[in-house]
Amino acid sequence: MNIRPATQADLPAILEIHNDAIRRLDAIWTETEETLEDRRAWLMDRQEKGFGVFVAEEAGKVLGHAGYGAYRPRSGYDRTVEHSIYLREEAQGRGAGKALMDAVIADARTKGFHVMVAVVDAKNTGSIAFHERLGFVHMGMLPQAGHKFGRWLDQVNMYLILNDDPAPGA
Repeated sequence: MNIRPATQADLPAILEIHNDAIRRLDAIWTETEETLEDRRAWLMDRQEKGFGVFVAEEAGKVLGHAGYGAYRPRSGYDRTVEHSIYLREEAQGRGAGKALMDAVIADARTKGFHVMVAVVDAKNTGSIAFHERLGFVHMGMLPQAGHKFGRWLDQVNMYLILNDDPAPGA
């Protein structure tokens, strides 16, 4: 398995994985599928802002993708990022997720980010346990924070401190 930065050529596979998650899972809180142009704009925005986006591929097939972006738009949050990770169903449990997250975390550390946030559907106990194994810590749960498929969804927030840098100067 190869982990590498995502390219424009990966967008059809990224879109397929992303829209499959929209159709089947509570992981993305929308029921509106995206277009290739939507994903192209997303990737370009991430790359232009210096955020990492990676793919896991095996035998030329993209198994999943992960990346991170701004947590909130205010300058006081400029060292905090929120990540996302999505895998093909058949790639789960084969190490692609850990390898992708290792790349995402290392990239964010190298670029000087201080905290990485994970926002997880509360019923996704597999994802919560996965993040715990990576060192993420629970911040809390926000009940009924969103909705999908005609029901309320609870949001679990987790974080990982990426470095021990002192606070930025005033």
